[in-house]
Amino acid sequence: MDRNRKWVPGFEAVLLILLSHTTVALEVPLDLPQPPTITLQSPKDYIFDPRENIVIHCEAKGKPQPSFSWTRNGSHFDVEKDSKVLMKPGSGTLVIDISQEKAEAYEGTYQCTAHNEHGTAVSNNIVIRQSRSPLWSKERNEAIVVQKGVSLVLQCRPPAGLPPPVIFWMDNNFQRLPLDKRVSQALNGDLYFSNVLPEDTRSDYICYARFPHTQTIQQKQPISVTVLDSSPDGERRPGFMLPLGTTSTQMVLRGETLELECIADGLPTPDISWQKDGGELPSSRTSFHNFKKTLKISDVNEADGGAYRCTATNNLGTVHHIIKVTVNAAPFWVSAPRNLILAPNETGILMCRVSGEPKPQISWFVNGVPIENAPEDHSRKVDDDTVILSSVQSGSSAVYQCNASNAFGYLMANAFVNVLAEPPRVLTPPNRVYQVITNNPALLHCASFGSPIPTITWFKDSQISIKNGDPYVIREDGTLEIHVAQPLNSGKYTCIATNNLGIKENHVFLEVKEPTRILKQPEYKVVQRGMSAVFECKVKHDPSLHPTMTWLKDKGELPDDERFEVGTDSLIIKDVTDEDEGTYTCIMNTTLDQDSASAMLTVVEKPDPPTDLELTDQTERTVQLTWTPGDEHNSPTQKFLIQYEDLLHEPGVWINLTEVAGTSTTAQLNLSPYVYYSFRVRALNNVGYSEPSQPSRQYRTNPAAPDENPSDVHGVGLEPGNLVISWTPLTGFQSNGPGLEYKVQWRQKDVEENWSSKNVANVSQYVVSGTPTYVPYEIKVQALNDYGSGPDPEVVIGYSGEDLPLSAPDSVRVMVHSSTLAEVHWEPVAFPSVRGKLQGYKVYYRRERGLHETEKETKEEEQVLSFSGNRSEGRLPGLQPYSVYSVFVKVLNSKGEGPPSPSKTFETPEGVPEQPSFLNVVNHGMDSLTLEWGPPTNNNGRLAGYTLGYQPVNYTSELGPVKVMTFLANETTVTLGNLNASMLYKFYLSARTIKGPGPNITQEASTAMDTTRIQPTVETGKGPTEPPHPTSPITQSLHSPFHKVRPVGPPFGTVNTSVSEDGAVISWEYFGHHKNVYVEYIVENSKEDWKKEAVNGSHSHLIKGLKPGMSYRVRVVAKDAADPTVHSTDEVLVAVPAVPSRQVDIATQGWFIGLMCAIALLILVLLIVCFIKRNKGGKYPVKEKEDAHQDPEIQPMKEDDGTFGEYSDTEDHKPLKGSRTPSNGTVRRDESDDSLVDYGEGGDGQFNEDGSFIGQYSGKKEKDTHEGNESSEAPSPVNAMNSFV
Repeated sequence: MDRNRKWVPGFEAVLLILLSHTTVALEVPLDLPQPPTITLQSPKDYIFDPRENIVIHCEAKGKPQPSFSWTRNGSHFDVEKDSKVLMKPGSGTLVIDISQEKAEAYEGTYQCTAHNEHGTAVSNNIVIRQSRSPLWSKERNEAIVVQKGVSLVLQCRPPAGLPPPVIFWMDNNFQRLPLDKRVSQALNGDLYFSNVLPEDTRSDYICYARFPHTQTIQQKQPISVTVLDSSPDGERRPGFMLPLGTTSTQMVLRGETLELECIADGLPTPDISWQKDGGELPSSRTSFHNFKKTLKISDVNEADGGAYRCTATNNLGTVHHIIKVTVNAAPFWVSAPRNLILAPNETGILMCRVSGEPKPQISWFVNGVPIENAPEDHSRKVDDDTVILSSVQSGSSAVYQCNASNAFGYLMANAFVNVLAEPPRVLTPPNRVYQVITNNPALLHCASFGSPIPTITWFKDSQISIKNGDPYVIREDGTLEIHVAQPLNSGKYTCIATNNLGIKENHVFLEVKEPTRILKQPEYKVVQRGMSAVFECKVKHDPSLHPTMTWLKDKGELPDDERFEVGTDSLIIKDVTDEDEGTYTCIMNTTLDQDSASAMLTVVEKPDPPTDLELTDQTERTVQLTWTPGDEHNSPTQKFLIQYEDLLHEPGVWINLTEVAGTSTTAQLNLSPYVYYSFRVRALNNVGYSEPSQPSRQYRTNPAAPDENPSDVHGVGLEPGNLVISWTPLTGFQSNGPGLEYKVQWRQKDVEENWSSKNVANVSQYVVSGTPTYVPYEIKVQALNDYGSGPDPEVVIGYSGEDLPLSAPDSVRVMVHSSTLAEVHWEPVAFPSVRGKLQGYKVYYRRERGLHETEKETKEEEQVLSFSGNRSEGRLPGLQPYSVYSVFVKVLNSKGEGPPSPSKTFETPEGVPEQPSFLNVVNHGMDSLTLEWGPPTNNNGRLAGYTLGYQPVNYTSELGPVKVMTFLANETTVTLGNLNASMLYKFYLSARTIKGPGPNITQEASTAMDTTRIQPTVETGKGPTEPPHPTSPITQSLHSPFHKVRPVGPPFGTVNTSVSEDGAVISWEYFGHHKNVYVEYIVENSKEDWKKEAVNGSHSHLIKGLKPGMSYRVRVVAKDAADPTVHSTDEVLVAVPAVPSRQVDIATQGWFIGLMCAIALLILVLLIVCFIKRNKGGKYPVKEKEDAHQDPEIQPMKEDDGTFGEYSDTEDHKPLKGSRTPSNGTVRRDESDDSLVDYGEGGDGQFNEDGSFIGQYSGKKEKDTHEGNESSEAPSPVNAMNSFV
């Protein structure tokens, strides 16, 4: 703001806009000098109750604290001189004790004045009046006698009270008189009858007036009305009783409620309607009362003025009345004057803009004195409703009053002008945290004060200057508004208030929270009474807010019942009752927002049983049943089930008769003769069947001949020479009458013409004797009773009894198709010889001996195959090759088997042999292996010899070519020479006959290890070693080059250690392809990290710098960047000898040192001798133990062509059964439990469809039940040295 600007006429509009923007909602802090401001005052019109003290409020603030004084009726009111009047300390509020005084003495017009050194503020004129409830004047009401049909008005005319009383009519029993369209009460309290009726005759029409302030009720003397019917008034057109005439006028003030009233007489009683001429009634503010006789329009404005037409109508005519409404207005504010805070030499404007009808007169006052009588101020200019203050100076603060009045009231407002020079201050508390929900507006306040008025600027996160524009708006009062807050708007905000006297900043923080949302809303539930209802209400909310879940029932609190269980996200209602029905709402509240969802609960139950059963329209075979349905319990009835009880035949048993739709209440029932009926009905809805209704009265039907014959008639012979005829008998209900019997008839089909018959009763079968064996009979069974026979029965075919077959099949012959399959043929038995129903044939066969055997010591079990139907051949699968079989055939009927056919023998040709019984590697040399095997359990022919194949697998998992050797049948061992040392080999062995090779048996073994690079002095490594697991073969040519495959087993074999002066030597077997190999070591029982040294491309490593006297845990680790799997050896323990102490004791003496050196030299010589001896083939107990644990498990060879498979990387990775380790040819089953975590994957070896082997090496370690230091290593020199120490 320009500090030196002057007021220039003609710029009023510009300054008006400018100052109106700079003075919005300014509050002067109470610690700064300021004129008084009235903060509380009593209403202008104050009606008091004489039974209570008069309290006239007047509160004000200011600096210094204002003093208060009062005027009454325009004169000074000396409060201190009246002991009944008390002014509250620090306040201008008066408390007047009128308990012992006449209240009228204190009626009048009061005005409060608040004054300090900076100005004077005044209150409104407060008119104090006592409430009055005067008694009714005594009067005598004469009895009213009228003829029926005429109109009538009973006047109330209550005494004038303050405020006006509330009027109502009652009788002597204090019962309100009924009001309707014919009889109504006017706004003035009078009772109007549009036409009277004889029932209006009574002697106690009493008008009551209730005065609100004093809560007293006054009553008028009763009025007596007698209605005569001797000469009733006839029908007539409507006429207005109120208001009179055709037109009237009414004035209403703006903002009040307009009440227009029209009451008409007539016979019949007229109907009243309203309309506004030339306009529409304002629907939102219009209401009709008193049976449409009163029209009310609330909050009247100028547009509501005009002509209102009320119309009264009956069947004889219509009459109109027009009420002309004028709307006036007491003064009302357009813009009330506001306090001005001005700095010295600033210019300001006070505006007092009002409106009203008629136009109000405006008067200005300064400190309660008319402005024209106030001391002259050249900086002040008054222009009607505006006061212009130019270049104000310190000490010119004052309170200005604006008074606007017309004939209907006045308005008065105080506005101070406070001249201050004050640097900025921010009134909003510092570091306030504002929290809002995402997508909601955020308001960051920066309430400030200063004179001149400070300029407000905002920064975000102390760096970004905020300008007006999306998404920010800076309001006139300095508040920063964010229309749609987002999480990115969170942060620190700084507002800076600046004027020419200084600068002040304040920091606030905005946190934009996630909205609370109900993710899973409760769902509509239909629950059976007595069951449980579960409403779920799962909510997502901002983690920093603490939500509270509330459940409501029908918008109210849940019943106080332990059946209602409220969980964190659910409501469970147990043992539901009908009263639990309703709408359930879950409300999730946080401090910032809420979300809610509702669902209905409907309680259902089985229907109530039907009632009022009635039988009508009765005939011999039908009757109509009607009933009344029971309560459906919120689940519509789907159908009705009608049941009956037969009191004659099955008393107490209810049988389903028929069903009808759930919308029916009648059923036409079909009945049977000779039944004593009683009916009942059950209703079915979604929950289930209702309880049965009460039984109907009994209804009996007359007897008649049977309507049906027995069912399920059969004829079956149980023994040769008989025929058993059976049936399902009729029930008593089906008998239709007394004397029920069955007529059984039979004759041989196509042989006899006449029927044989027999009448029987109370049975369900009849046996005919002396029949031929298995011949067809025609059979029928008919029901009859004392009233006649049933319908003609149907004819059923049955057969007499069977006997065993007489003959055996002829011409049995055998055709051999292969070494395991033969086909038997025979001639079927003639039908008469079967003597029954042919079931089929049975073929009995047995293996007598093998062709290479002269005589079978124990006979094998006989085998049987059945062939159903009239067959003449059958196949015998699963035969054993190169064998002699016998076979015979029997025919079969329902009675049993016939005699056997003559036995036939046949031979099966040779087949391929089974796999050899075992394959073992019995001697491991550095360049040779010795194999032994056993013949097949079953040769299946003449054994021609054996085929052996083998191939190498080197340490990088590359596969070598397959070599094949053949052997005679009497050869069962071979030594393979010229093999590679430390190499794993895979062997495949099969036996063969002239038909070809049988399945393979497989084995794996390794040659002994070359130890030329190992240090001569070693000690036993701790813990068991882990040889590499073999992989499986894949198909490969005999002379193929080495082929790369992915290694899948552990790449490490035996680990050995030794200690020298330079350090510890670690050596190992390595079969992997990994590029990165490390030796890792750590002090025993230490928690430090493992130390690591790279040893790529080597099989041994010297660890230097080990501390004497310490033990170390050592392992070898292999890994590769392309393979996340880490492979590791078992840990071995290396003990480093302690360095002799340098203390002067016996250990430092020369003779002792010499002795120790001699002993050490002797031990070294012994070690070298043992090493040389072992290297020459010495055998140790370890080797003997290993030989005792050879693994005999085997795998088959490829069946059809005898070729060998090659290694394949398949899905299954288990090691082959019977596999051997590289060092000794046995599967390792010993492993320390304290080893590292197992690495690698396991899988199963398996065969292709052609019998070739597929699989791969597996790195899966197997735990052994044997723990300790037992070893299964090969007798290599290095292993021998380890065993020796």
